[in-house]
Amino acid sequence: MAEGEKWCVVTGGRGFAARHLVEMLIKYDMFSVRIADLGPTIDLEPAEEDGVLGKALRSGRAQYVSADLRQKDQVLKACQGAEVVFHMAAPNSSINNYQLHRSVNVDGTKNVIDACIELKVKRLIYTSSASVIFDGVHGIVNGDESVPYPEKYNDYYSATKAEGEALVIKSNGVNGLLTCCLRPSGIFGPGDRLLVPSVVTSARAGKSKFIIGDGNNMYDFTYVENVAHAHVCAERALASESKVAEKAAGQAYFITNMEPIKFWEFMSLILGGLGYERPRIKIPAFVMMPIAHVVEWTYKLFGPYGMKVPQLTPSRIRLLSCCRTFNCSKANDQLGYTPILPLQEGIKRTIESFSHLRAELQPKRQGPSKASMYLGSGRVADTLLWKDKKQTFIALLVLVAIYYNFIAPGFTIITALSKLLLATIIFLFIHAILPGKILGFTVEKLSWSHFHLSEEMSQRVAMSVASSWNTAVHILKSLAKGNDWILFIKVAFSLLIVSFIGAVSLQSIFVVGLPIAFLAFYVYEKKEEAIDAMLVETVSRGCKLKSDIVGKFCKSNKIE
Repeated sequence: MAEGEKWCVVTGGRGFAARHLVEMLIKYDMFSVRIADLGPTIDLEPAEEDGVLGKALRSGRAQYVSADLRQKDQVLKACQGAEVVFHMAAPNSSINNYQLHRSVNVDGTKNVIDACIELKVKRLIYTSSASVIFDGVHGIVNGDESVPYPEKYNDYYSATKAEGEALVIKSNGVNGLLTCCLRPSGIFGPGDRLLVPSVVTSARAGKSKFIIGDGNNMYDFTYVENVAHAHVCAERALASESKVAEKAAGQAYFITNMEPIKFWEFMSLILGGLGYERPRIKIPAFVMMPIAHVVEWTYKLFGPYGMKVPQLTPSRIRLLSCCRTFNCSKANDQLGYTPILPLQEGIKRTIESFSHLRAELQPKRQGPSKASMYLGSGRVADTLLWKDKKQTFIALLVLVAIYYNFIAPGFTIITALSKLLLATIIFLFIHAILPGKILGFTVEKLSWSHFHLSEEMSQRVAMSVASSWNTAVHILKSLAKGNDWILFIKVAFSLLIVSFIGAVSLQSIFVVGLPIAFLAFYVYEKKEEAIDAMLVETVSRGCKLKSDIVGKFCKSNKIE
């Protein structure tokens, strides 16, 4: 490091928005840039190799350091000699894993703050999220920084981001450290690995035609270059020796393109620009919500056995159907932030950068069928879709044996369970005393690890139980206030469904449910397009009928 040379650190420097900030800092010749990320080495893409980043790495104006934010010694090494730290590292927001998000967004942020204080770093800019004030239920219209953190969050990413943000704000002024937090909303642009790829994946699966909700929910998106520009504005504000720095220090700021747009109009522009079908069929959120709950419960049950994380969850339905717009006046007044690229230009550049994903360049189907994806594309899907016939027949034989030995005789649940446990104990006892070989055949002995519950699994089960309990308590608290009729109707309807299911005998569930489970998904996979067309037609007619009834009802009330 040359004497007098000014260095900055960008944590998570190989992430989507961070890459754009790194290039902007190099172009502006503001600092020599240290890129900190998890990888042992930096692997440049061809465009980066020949661009400003590749040249800066070769000249020494940029350097890469491998650092895990969860290890304080590595963070100290990364921040050594830096004047500014842009803390942008965060796990993938679509992975709803509490331990992962807390270890990086909270514990990792603590390490970054401690390193900045210990090494006398002058400025720390933290990349937060607009989701820190979103509870996952109520929409936000022109929300500003006066809106408090909610009591409950939609996901672990938002919850831990809020914790990290609070820590950064609290650390302002400690040992001369100046801090501020930026809350970008809906980041998109070239290099995006989440929004556009997931939208294209849905389009290829035939889901792009659907609009969840009424389609009028407004959203604030932010082009990635504007996010990078906001970080530069924040750093310059904190660096200014005036009242500007005093105002900016210890503050949080919303960052958007300042051009709210209907969420589904934005999706239409992206999908249409890439040659895919635009969303046109409206499905009310209340219709999708019960299905999403069933999918979520199914994942909780079968997730440990290979079922992948589903896309159709209650939190996602709420996210797609509510308003989320934010006021950037504070960032404009105190940081001097104004978007450098308008929304339409950002959309145009994004579409051009994803030209390799255009519809005409893709085969008709890639990857598993929709039926397989709905089932998680794991062992459950292989069994119910007859992909692994041996596994399917074994599962059927086991279920048939359970039915004839425990269900058909009319046993109660307690009796059935006790007999099942008795049979299991007898089997294990006999299996244990059998010799290693019988008539030349090897008898495989069961390992005790088959019955061992790992610490990770125990924590996951405990967290799931605690989360379910807290959700139930939150619902009861809301009901006790007596002012949320929609919640009351939802809970009452759910309980009626549970009571209906509870009235069905276990025998009926086996007789009717099993054949449906093993045949319905198989048939759907074979006749996917025809069944989808029928469902679309049914939903469209149902929505039209509902609109007609509501229209007539309103008209009759006006006449009266």
